[in-house]
Amino acid sequence: MVDIFIGTDLVEVTRIRSAIQETGDRFLNRIYTKTEQDYCQSKANPEIHYAGRFAAKEAVMKALKSSGINAPISFDSIDIQSSNTGEPIVVMDLKFGGQCRVSISHTDSHAIASAIYTPE
Repeated sequence: MVDIFIGTDLVEVTRIRSAIQETGDRFLNRIYTKTEQDYCQSKANPEIHYAGRFAAKEAVMKALKSSGINAPISFDSIDIQSSNTGEPIVVMDLKFGGQCRVSISHTDSHAIASAIYTPE
């Protein structure tokens, strides 16, 4: 039987918008990779996509922690990229092995993400 660990996170877009307005690049560079920033900035409403990426990173962290992994994980060590067809892909160096998948959805006011981690 395969172990599956799940994480979910919900983010208010206004929370991310405020953080960007108050701290600008300091917040963006601490949380998001260059690839993520380029992706979000290419969208008509970047804050919505930043919120989605933030929720995805939180969901990944929760899935990893629920598996018993207690190692510190920084936000910028989790890179949420997009496939050619637009689905989000989790890119990170998992020293502990395994795979992580994520799903992101958003409205104008909220972003939600769910992550599934399967250890090797």
